[in-house]
Amino acid sequence: MATHIDFGNLGEQLAENFLIKNGYTILHRNWRHSHYEIDIVALNNAIPHFVEVKTRSSKHFGEPEESVNKKKIRSLLQAADEFLFRNQQYKNFHIDILSINIPPQEEPQYFFIEDVYL
Repeated sequence: MATHIDFGNLGEQLAENFLIKNGYTILHRNWRHSHYEIDIVALNNAIPHFVEVKTRSSKHFGEPEESVNKKKIRSLLQAADEFLFRNQQYKNFHIDILSINIPPQEEPQYFFIEDVYL
């Protein structure tokens, strides 16, 4: 397995732990429909949160959340639309971004952006 894949998996595990610690229930990790993917589907206050996780080991290329562009948000919305179609008990939803910086020999740093809009 490639190192960047291992790093991405580490980021998603850290994100899952962060969300659980903050009162979320994890429904799915890497939920897929067609060529769309949602990193984490979590529930908080009966509202599904579709969480895009971005992890980096340095700020050399900017903050992780800066890599979530309009195209990625649209892709998340497409996947969320299908998830809601299959799970019609949910009427509302949030698109969230969880940015994680893991500097060498330091604790991870989290930046959670809830309910993102285009």
